[in-house]
Amino acid sequence: MIDFSHARERMILSHLSRRGIRDPDVLEAMRIVPREAFVDPGFEEFAYEDSALAIGHGQTISQPFIVALMTEQAEVQPGDTVLEIGTGSGYAAAVLSRIAAHVYTIERHAGLAEAAQGRFAKLGYDNISVRVGDGTTGWPDAGPFDAVLVAAGGPDVPQALKEQLDLGGHVVIPVGPRDEQRLMKITRVNATTFEQQDLGGVRFVPLIGEQGWKEAGTELRAKPSRTPTLPVLIADAAEPLPDLDDPAFGRLFDRFAERRLVLLGEASHGTSEFYRARAAITRRLIEAHGFTIVAVEADWPDAAAVDRYVRHRPPSARLQVPFQRFPAWMWRNREVMDFVEWLRRHNEDKAEAQRAGFYGLDIYNMSGSIAAVLEYLDKVDPQAAAIARQRYGCLTPWQNEPSTYGRAALSRSFHKCEEAVVRQCRDLLEKQLQAGQENGDDLLDAAQNARLVASAEKYYRIMYYAGAESWNMRDSHMFETLQHVVDARGSGAKAVVWAHNSHIGDARHTDMGMARDELNIGQLCREHFPHETALIGFGTHDGHVAAASDWGSEMEVKAIRPSLDDSYERHFHDSKVRRFLLDFSRDRVLRDRLLEPKLERFIGVIYRPDTERLSHYSYASLPRQFDAFVWFDSTSPITPLGPEHIGSGVPETFPFGL
Repeated sequence: MIDFSHARERMILSHLSRRGIRDPDVLEAMRIVPREAFVDPGFEEFAYEDSALAIGHGQTISQPFIVALMTEQAEVQPGDTVLEIGTGSGYAAAVLSRIAAHVYTIERHAGLAEAAQGRFAKLGYDNISVRVGDGTTGWPDAGPFDAVLVAAGGPDVPQALKEQLDLGGHVVIPVGPRDEQRLMKITRVNATTFEQQDLGGVRFVPLIGEQGWKEAGTELRAKPSRTPTLPVLIADAAEPLPDLDDPAFGRLFDRFAERRLVLLGEASHGTSEFYRARAAITRRLIEAHGFTIVAVEADWPDAAAVDRYVRHRPPSARLQVPFQRFPAWMWRNREVMDFVEWLRRHNEDKAEAQRAGFYGLDIYNMSGSIAAVLEYLDKVDPQAAAIARQRYGCLTPWQNEPSTYGRAALSRSFHKCEEAVVRQCRDLLEKQLQAGQENGDDLLDAAQNARLVASAEKYYRIMYYAGAESWNMRDSHMFETLQHVVDARGSGAKAVVWAHNSHIGDARHTDMGMARDELNIGQLCREHFPHETALIGFGTHDGHVAAASDWGSEMEVKAIRPSLDDSYERHFHDSKVRRFLLDFSRDRVLRDRLLEPKLERFIGVIYRPDTERLSHYSYASLPRQFDAFVWFDSTSPITPLGPEHIGSGVPETFPFGL
């Protein structure tokens, strides 16, 4: 069960206080009102993420920060009479009612108004009056109002709302075009004089009504915007990228060559352009700037087989082709094989100490361990196995499946299986490590294996139940492995890291850190190697991706849905620049415009387009999350390796041999 009280406190700290909300009455109201009571059934899990959630009729429940910001800026005080336009779910009105003496709220959709009234009655909030009607004309009989808050964007401030405002009162309303507005604060100075203050860029649903937008979408009194739109600013700041095979592609990243750690992300685990771009950047950093470590989001022993190949080390006596368990295509693909072959050729004429190595950062054979869990549960409790598959399908924090959330409350039989499963996983690990020791692995391998043995039971027990603790242990382990590899390669060693955006972007500036207490490699690198770390994210608008529908299922080539309207990806797409590098340090105006958190898409080895908004999007502040961002407007899937991709004469020691 979710501890909603804890979630609310975390929301207060992460989403409100840290972002400048100071009014004690506002913070206390946000602490009292249960937001989970205002979202649709099945979506309670997401109630305290700083995101807007759909509530029907094309409307949304505003993100908590926006509700708090508008309430604070309206300067609502105890004893005030407040008018709210756009009741929606009722959440904002409920928050206002914990401060003001009385709240009048208008909703044009009767179904939403009725549902909100029911929530107010259930919670005992009896100082809220709800009316169905045109909010742009206000509620004259109930005025004048000390504050008016409008939860929809209009072409201008409706005159009726200004007239119903008391002296010294404030209207807070989004004003501007339908696709992007400025949040304005209007203060009534006297009978005819109003002052206004711009509070920043926002995006709301349109304000429909007599003094707003027409239902059909025709603008009534929209003023031409003099502020450049985000897509225009992005287009101006974007550095177009040459073809991936052009040497000039890698040279554009020379600006990061003085960093000790360069982390290269990906928005999915199955996109060819991301792999090829990382390969091009890495080749440049190795050839021209002395990087000798390529550390990847892969299991240590599988990557070690590749490392022996690329560094011309003797093959292991225990010949086993790596990357054969789910998701095999993530590393067992044409794009990785091409890079591995290049790395082997690069190392041919280098002294051993100068050869670039290929290292796995991930927990020892996590996919094998998960397979062992599922195999055991399939035999003893198929229902528990089904639950486990859903949980393992959510090993990244972005792939929650809302329709199965209720089933994730684990059964008693699942708990009974815990000891046997942990014992089975530990036995599996010990057998594999014993085989490695018999094969005379080098000192770094031995030390890494010893660390894994020491933490195995804790890891497997945590992994069994998933959640933030599992994620944090995994990323902490990957960061510590990176540290050990860098130390082993010498004081001047520099590393390139390949991992998903959710691992390499600073978690503190995403819902991962702000809402779920999760950390990641990118955050840890910045904390331990300040000024020596570069975090570079990758993204796309549409195309196709190699992914599965569930953990352990077959790889499919799936169409990527076009990015959502209110996402970073849609702004990048609307810039009309097909392929570019965006260095956030080079354009202060753009960086400031992008700071306000927006939706960002994350696709892992599992892609569920039917629930894409909740399964694959989360809020983040992109310029804080990354130092730079690489954009491909449309992308294609990686090519998984099969027998037909292995050339004649390839030795059996070849790491991808079949």
